[in-house]
Amino acid sequence: MNKNMKRTLISYLLVFALILGVLYLIQGGNQNVNQQYTETQFAEDMKNGNVRSVYVQQNAEVPTGTVELTMKDRSVVRFYITDVNVFKELYNELSEKQKTDVSFEMSDVVRPSTLEKMMPYLIGLVALVVVVMMIAGMQGAGGGGGAMMNFGKSKAKMTSEEDNKTTFNDVAGLREEKEDLEEVVDFLKNPGKYVEIGARIPKGILLVGPPGTGKTLLAKAVAGEAHVPFFTISGSDFVEMFVGVGASRVRDLFAEAKRNAPCIVFIDEIDAVARRRGSGLGGGHDEREQTLNQMLVEMDGFSVNEGIIVMAATNRVDILDPAILRPGRFDRKISVERPDVKGREDILKIHTKNKPLSDDVDLHEIARTTSGFAGADLENLMNESAISAAKDERKYIIKEDVDKAFIKVGIGTERKSRVVPKEDLRITAYHESGHAILFHLLEGVGPVYTVSIIPTGQGAAGYTMPLPENDNVHVTKGKMLNDIKVSLGGRIAEEMIMDDISAGASQDIKQATAVARAMVVKYGMSPKLGLINYETDNEEETFVGRDIGHHRVLGEKTAANIDKEVKRIIDECYAEARLILEQNVDILHKCAQRLLEKERIDRAEFESLFEEESVVPLV
Repeated sequence: MNKNMKRTLISYLLVFALILGVLYLIQGGNQNVNQQYTETQFAEDMKNGNVRSVYVQQNAEVPTGTVELTMKDRSVVRFYITDVNVFKELYNELSEKQKTDVSFEMSDVVRPSTLEKMMPYLIGLVALVVVVMMIAGMQGAGGGGGAMMNFGKSKAKMTSEEDNKTTFNDVAGLREEKEDLEEVVDFLKNPGKYVEIGARIPKGILLVGPPGTGKTLLAKAVAGEAHVPFFTISGSDFVEMFVGVGASRVRDLFAEAKRNAPCIVFIDEIDAVARRRGSGLGGGHDEREQTLNQMLVEMDGFSVNEGIIVMAATNRVDILDPAILRPGRFDRKISVERPDVKGREDILKIHTKNKPLSDDVDLHEIARTTSGFAGADLENLMNESAISAAKDERKYIIKEDVDKAFIKVGIGTERKSRVVPKEDLRITAYHESGHAILFHLLEGVGPVYTVSIIPTGQGAAGYTMPLPENDNVHVTKGKMLNDIKVSLGGRIAEEMIMDDISAGASQDIKQATAVARAMVVKYGMSPKLGLINYETDNEEETFVGRDIGHHRVLGEKTAANIDKEVKRIIDECYAEARLILEQNVDILHKCAQRLLEKERIDRAEFESLFEEESVVPLV
């Protein structure tokens, strides 16, 4: 907690205490007076012997006063009397009749001083002064203490050119992307040569790509290369519950950027504020749309933002408003995709620069085995490897550390301590063996990297991890059919060997069905239904910027044909996969037996099972 937050908290507590004090002083004199108690009830209590003592406080100038009774049960009752002398006569009369020993005391009420009379007003005045000082301090504060009065101020953080040390050398695996951005860097360094020929540098650059691919790092490297200030803010920082705050923050952001031009403004996750308008939620007057409207005006409106380049990142470009994507706002869209083998190797070199590696760690092999990994995934992989090495009291990373981290990141932490019944282990062994054999024999889906029957932290009883030979740009029909066959291999192996089947193939069946349905409705790979896209809009559309209720309805006959085609594909793949496993049932038994003995086998040990005897060729 910083100093501003502590000061604000103390001020709030002080004001709260002062207010409670005022209320206590105002009401304190009346809080114990019983307005319902009368002299008649007093007489009854005296007759019944309930009164223990009587204390009368008489006012100094008039014969009124207050009586305080202490009862036999130790309770205290206070009530007003209009005439002290009459009450005293009543007490004397009751005492003589009852012959009681109730004590009686009488005194004048102490007249309050002028200071006591003024105390509630003085406390209220002090509370008012404290509140005014708090507000004045918040107006001048720039941190957490100024949040109340700074709703409309931008939350962007500025990194000066001296503090930003990130350059293109710190960005690996994005060669083409860096080439596209070198023009922006050159313009920020030498704007004169572009102005002379009448060229206009792009006002906005949109970085599009999956999470973790380095979009933010790339934008920061552009500012570092150009040696200009760098403003960073998230799209969600603009939107508040109060209408107009987001638009005010946009105005303040661009005003601050103009004062520091030339500079770069980077908006991360811009889809939080720049979603398509007219979604049917809130009409055109909600906070998010007002913020977007102000951003559109600031990027390309009546005002001129010379020297300000807006960079933004998103992985949902399809939901952005068309107005913000037009030339003059985001002129250029750069796709930041997951790196290829060469890019992954370059990224690994950067992330292992300060990590000592053993001779058996081959970065090229790691790059081949991490197909589909983004830069953030590779950084996490090597960090987990370093943690594993440190846990084993080693000063360097070995191949075993990388293998453990690869399984931990890709599958989940192995639960070796979990006690699994022998029958369940046997089912898992044949299930994973069925997957592994099809991975090995079918084209384009293997080879196998690791097969294990050790439970993982993600709830799997075992796993089979393939090792892609290369990064495929196109996914072919044959590749998808083979993926379906591999997914069904576990259930088929259970049916062939076991007396019963388990629910362990539920995720495999779900995955196979999804691939088969995509082939039919999305990729046009069904001869019966032809080259038509039958995808239907789902409920998610309301939240991605499309109109409520907008969806495509399929006819009943078409929907039935789609289901028939999906089932046909699944049935054909099932039959072919079962025939392959039946032809290699001996290897299925050997692989399962090896897994039951060792719990996990690697690629070399698995492939040795096929070298021991001739393998039946695929049908």
